Amino acid sequence: MTDVTTPQPGPDSPAPTRERLLRAAAGLFRNKGYSGTGLAELLAAAEAPKGSLYHHFPNGKSDLALAAADWASEQMLELIAASFDPAPSFREGAKTVCYKLAKLFDKQGKWSGCPVSATLFEGPENEAFHQHAAKLFEGWITETAAHARRLGLAEREARAAAENFYILLQGGWQLARVRRDSDVIRGLHLQMHTPGPAALQAQKND
Repeated sequence: MTDVTTPQPGPDSPAPTRERLLRAAAGLFRNKGYSGTGLAELLAAAEAPKGSLYHHFPNGKSDLALAAADWASEQMLELIAASFDPAPSFREGAKTVCYKLAKLFDKQGKWSGCPVSATLFEGPENEAFHQHAAKLFEGWITETAAHARRLGLAEREARAAAENFYILLQGGWQLARVRRDSDVIRGLHLQMHTPGPAALQAQKND
């Protein structure tokens, strides 16, 4: 599976400087957190001069963190769509999300955090970071709730199922990091609370 939380260069050409900075930031922030990543380390990983950072990201490290979180969030939305679009039910779609993320967790080395929370929650205590994280997570929940409605859940149940799923994912991701065990993520769908077939049929009959 492709690493959906770190930008990848094209196969035949080196990545542009901006993409190298994004890729380096996404990986370092995911593994070490925003505060644990030094500017010199970031520039070395990106093989980029200091001036290029401020050329592409005028406020430096903080702008780069927001951009890296945006990129990772877009990749997460793509993963959600790829998991739920072919799914016969919300639970099956959620199961696919869990399996894809567990595979990614194994690939990354079983210590990586959620790319958004590791970057923005472990960053400086500023309202802009917190608001941006809230916006990105709300996007994940909204997208997932839309799939839940399409797959038969009523509006209120769809929203509750989406929020429950991402609460499980965030907590499960942290526990998987502590245990170094991707099965924690792989089995999260079993703890979801969604209406069964009988309840869904009753909703349709109301």
